[in-house]
Amino acid sequence: MKEFKAESKRLMELMINSIYTNKEIFLREIISNASDAIDKLHYKSLTDKKIKVNKEDFAIIIKADKQNRILTISDNGIGMTKDELESNLGTIAKSGSFDFKEQNKKKDNIDIIGQFGVGFYSAFMVASKVEVISKSYGTDESYSWISSGIEGYTIKKSDKKDYGTDIILTIKDGEEYDNYLEDYEIKNLIKKYSDYITYPIKMEVTEDKKTKLETINSLVPLWRRNKKDISEEEYNTFYSDKFFDYEKPLSHIHTKAEGTLEYNSLIYIPSHASYDYYSKEYEKGLQLYSNGVLIMEKCADLVPDYFSFVKGVVDSPDLSLNISRETLQQNRVLITIANNIEKHIKNELISMQNEKREDYLKFWEAFGLQIKAGIYSSYGMDKDKLQDLLMFHSSKENKLVTLKEYFDNNKDEKSIYYACGSSIDQIKTLPQVEALISKDKDVLLCSSYLDEFVFKVMSKYEDKEFKNVCSDNIDLETEDDKEELKKLNDNSQDLLTLMKDGLDVKDVKFTSRLKNHPVCLSTTGEISVEMEKVMNAMPTNESINAQKILEINYHHPIVQKLQDLYKNDKEELKKYSKVLYAQARLIEGLPIDNPTEIANLVCDILVK
Repeated sequence: MKEFKAESKRLMELMINSIYTNKEIFLREIISNASDAIDKLHYKSLTDKKIKVNKEDFAIIIKADKQNRILTISDNGIGMTKDELESNLGTIAKSGSFDFKEQNKKKDNIDIIGQFGVGFYSAFMVASKVEVISKSYGTDESYSWISSGIEGYTIKKSDKKDYGTDIILTIKDGEEYDNYLEDYEIKNLIKKYSDYITYPIKMEVTEDKKTKLETINSLVPLWRRNKKDISEEEYNTFYSDKFFDYEKPLSHIHTKAEGTLEYNSLIYIPSHASYDYYSKEYEKGLQLYSNGVLIMEKCADLVPDYFSFVKGVVDSPDLSLNISRETLQQNRVLITIANNIEKHIKNELISMQNEKREDYLKFWEAFGLQIKAGIYSSYGMDKDKLQDLLMFHSSKENKLVTLKEYFDNNKDEKSIYYACGSSIDQIKTLPQVEALISKDKDVLLCSSYLDEFVFKVMSKYEDKEFKNVCSDNIDLETEDDKEELKKLNDNSQDLLTLMKDGLDVKDVKFTSRLKNHPVCLSTTGEISVEMEKVMNAMPTNESINAQKILEINYHHPIVQKLQDLYKNDKEELKKYSKVLYAQARLIEGLPIDNPTEIANLVCDILVK
């Protein structure tokens, strides 16, 4: 027995236990090696007229013998000589594929999957013994390479008649390994990892006591085909089969990049969110392939969080089959592909918004929250990428509009006005909103808890600032109105101060901006009433309080009543103040600290 030409037995252990933590990957690696071997022979047949092979005959054959726990993977590729068995399998991390590619790197159409020579050894994760029987094309002798793991290997002559290679695995004992001898599991692994290998992967199956070969893989992936040759039905069927979605996608993005960077991608925008999309259990990512071989089921680095809803595949020959998750994060090829995909997704969404508004509204209903979260979670750093995707309900249009549409429809306005609440109907009834609508102002009605946070981090759109109509800095009065209001507040300072005592407000003042309502709550500072609600609903021990201002409509008859009470019954004025403040809190959807007290005060006022 010969020892492996590696630094130590520990190197083999690291390869088996660290590089490949997922045991089922072994079949992908062996099939990829078989595909490489066929590629080599096919390429040589194109350059050497002495080699007579028919491409239609190339295949990879898999046989499972459950009784003897034997799994055999055979190919009719180029095969290996005794020296090549010694060199390629006797030295860990020695790669014949890499050597072949280096020798022919100036020639076109060479498509070799494995390049680092470690994939073969993943077989030892599931096999107690591995035998490789190979006959090199054009030679008379065949040889067998046998190993039971880190102890070493032996090479001896074999009686194999046909060129090619047989990998014979003696599957380990134990329930966790039994599946690798079951037809259904082998088929699943082929479909999962090697469905798009360019040669038929055939499996020996028995039906009606007859043995036949069944082709398992799809051979040519949809994303490698020419777009003009693919029907909409084929795109939708692929999506349904691949991602187990019962609804058709809203759109697909099929891209083929050539030149310094090569890749094919097929990205889908779903029509609805999956049941776990807005949960911690959801994993984003696209399926990542290298030359039709699955590298990663969900490569999170290919899509940003705000586009995490997309599904699809990316296939690039510029990525190594054996690349690790850690290497992927710094991989320049992957970063470039991810940037390109992000641009394609945004462009497709903008196109859908402009040309298929109904589809975009469906998308927005399902994933609009994620777009908003992308702006807020990046503290506005990604607003330029995402702001044109945003939609809000316009009071004037009475439908969802984009910020650009609002901007174009209200060019004479200094600001973009918005109001927040629990529902569109509730927001419409806010006194401040009614007042602006009566002045023919367009107000964005925002019922999502994220909306105001998004506006805060964005600050402005184009040259217009976002302004909450419920804040105290809305300036819509004429100069005469402002002067009259200032005089009234100055002359009523003692009245207002008395009303403020006992109320949880920063100030009480008269206002001219309300239409019919007697009172409203406005806020000053960065925290609004709606932000207070959202932040206090979070599972923390902190209590956030907006700096509230009780505003009283000086056109309303209640003002005369308050002035009379100030002159004649200051204690009764305090009761009225509490009731008016409670009313303003109810309008804003805020709780009342002592509802019993307020109910009694209302009764007292009613009976007088």
